[in-house]
Amino acid sequence: MPAPASDPSTDRRADEQRAAALRAEIAEHDERYYVLDEPSVSDAEYDALMRELRELEARHPDLVVPESPTQRPGGAAAATFAPVVHDVAMRSLDNAFDDADLVAWSERIAKLVPGPVAYVGEPKLDGLAISLLYVDGRLVRAATRGDGVTGEDVTANVATIASVPAVLKATKAAPVPARMEVRGEIFMPLEAFAALNRRQGEAGDRLFANPRNAAAGSLRQKDATVTASRALDFYAYQAEVTDGTLPADSHHAMLTWLQRVGFPVNPHIERFTDIAAVAEFCARVEAQRHSLGYDIDGAVVKVDDLAQRAEMGSTARAPRWAIAFKFPPEEKTTVLRDIGVSIGRTGRATPYAVLEPVFVGGSTVEFATLHNPDEVARKDVRPGDTVTVRKAGDVIPEVVGPVLAKRPKRSKPWTFPAECPSCGGPLVRLGDEADAHCVNVECSAQRVARIVYFAGRGAMDIEGLGEERVRQFVDAGLLVDPGDIYALTVERLVPLERMAAKSAENLVAAVAASKAQGLARVLTGLGVRHFGPTAAQAVARAYGDLDRIAAASVEELTAIEGIGPVIAESIHAAFASPANRRVLDKLRAAGLDLTAPTAPAATGGALEGRTFVLTGTLDDLTRDEAAALIEAQGGKVTGSVSKKTSYVVAGASPGSKLTKAESLGVPVLDGDAFARLLAHGPED
Repeated sequence: MPAPASDPSTDRRADEQRAAALRAEIAEHDERYYVLDEPSVSDAEYDALMRELRELEARHPDLVVPESPTQRPGGAAAATFAPVVHDVAMRSLDNAFDDADLVAWSERIAKLVPGPVAYVGEPKLDGLAISLLYVDGRLVRAATRGDGVTGEDVTANVATIASVPAVLKATKAAPVPARMEVRGEIFMPLEAFAALNRRQGEAGDRLFANPRNAAAGSLRQKDATVTASRALDFYAYQAEVTDGTLPADSHHAMLTWLQRVGFPVNPHIERFTDIAAVAEFCARVEAQRHSLGYDIDGAVVKVDDLAQRAEMGSTARAPRWAIAFKFPPEEKTTVLRDIGVSIGRTGRATPYAVLEPVFVGGSTVEFATLHNPDEVARKDVRPGDTVTVRKAGDVIPEVVGPVLAKRPKRSKPWTFPAECPSCGGPLVRLGDEADAHCVNVECSAQRVARIVYFAGRGAMDIEGLGEERVRQFVDAGLLVDPGDIYALTVERLVPLERMAAKSAENLVAAVAASKAQGLARVLTGLGVRHFGPTAAQAVARAYGDLDRIAAASVEELTAIEGIGPVIAESIHAAFASPANRRVLDKLRAAGLDLTAPTAPAATGGALEGRTFVLTGTLDDLTRDEAAALIEAQGGKVTGSVSKKTSYVVAGASPGSKLTKAESLGVPVLDGDAFARLLAHGPED
């Protein structure tokens, strides 16, 4: 008997749910990587999630939403420094993982332009992308990439890096444009990294995990003299001119010009006329990766001809004319001493490996993630095993599996504990999740994690309130939740061990200063699942006041640009939680600023009072461009269709939003009708 055919509608719903889950998971990883400098998955795992999401969106184009990570170049800008809008967007790069991917990319771009295509290859440094704005040859601003459009102003710190020129060497042969942004990578050489960790160790301070973490931490210092002491370096790789002319018609010539005017450029850059030579270059760079004096995690390949680049253009996330060839993660073997279980701020119980220290992926590894109970069982790793450890760049390493030939005799499988190692409460699985959770919200480990997150750099940024201090204060009964931070006083702190009067005064002052951080920071600090800094800023701008957010429905939250249904549900549930309401009451009583300036809306336009939903692909406009035109005339763009929607603008492959609009009787505009509406306004 033949198997029954699958129900296409069921498959479609499953794909839609999976895409939403992937977007939420990737957003959480982006927050940890770009904002907190604490990535929790390997590059390979992250890339696999992105590939799966792209495949789903390719299968169902209507699943592509503006907040999808496939539609943006990077993570959010951290809020420690002032925001900076780049003159030209800093896009990310698409990835190739083998020679076949590289060849496929070259074949795609060759169809976009006439004539042969030449390439430039360069090592892909594992550092921080930076944009340097020069006006009339002088450095006036330095900014991190952030979300690609808005970064953070780190000018004072970058000015301390000796290899970044303050004034360019203009000549007749190398004139300098009036205004340009020079892009490059800030990194910490391996020798400088070793010396820094040696000094940290001697001073009893925390050691950095790897050079990228050290560079990120050094660049984001509030005191620029600390940055100056960290021996950071810089290589330039791009120039974007917004006023004037760049005297180069190729990427290779651009790099030569950058050197002439004073920028350091990586010496291991080569030009090629065919993709086979590019593949050989990538293999050669991989073989040399540990002899360069700095960390790399791949090679970057770019089209050389600048005119061809202009013809090839870019997607919303990445230029078509460049690709990153990612190296595979590195692997080493070592002994698994023990398996522990950590409890996070949401109660998630994560097993981790305690290892005999091993140097892999650019740093010494003593701990590695084992993800969840099912992964431990599937891999069947046991204390005493020799295991393979994998690490790629700036990530938490993972245990790949045991070396069975070296397994000790009488070895027994490891059993996931039934009780929380912190509070002794039960560890349970919620629904069909792979993770186990401690469901005791009073668990001290959860308390510590929640408070640390609230006080951390990505949220309230309270200097001096790290994990060790928080644990001490929780044990002393001073802190139960984040709201208690604002009840700390010098008198209550001084009696504690290792707490001198000056330290107590500094901490209390830092706590007081954090009251002015604003609504977006407070929202971030609550640690709501899937609700990172970018989404927090969007919600804060949309509502401007904490009480209005607390009263918002899921549908209203989803209408905010960048807030999908998964995030909206999570926000709504968090504000319904009695525990969170108690925390917010304490924050109000302490006098925190729980407001934010709302986004200015156009008034008096022809579309004022009208709400639009965009779906599908328009011939002549991107969704962002269409939204900007609507908002310029006073209209509002939301992400979901309801009876209150005024119009649905439908391009090619519109999907389920069109179906819902038709079922509700909402007017639907094609591209031509939308253009007429913009030109002449509504008929009513």
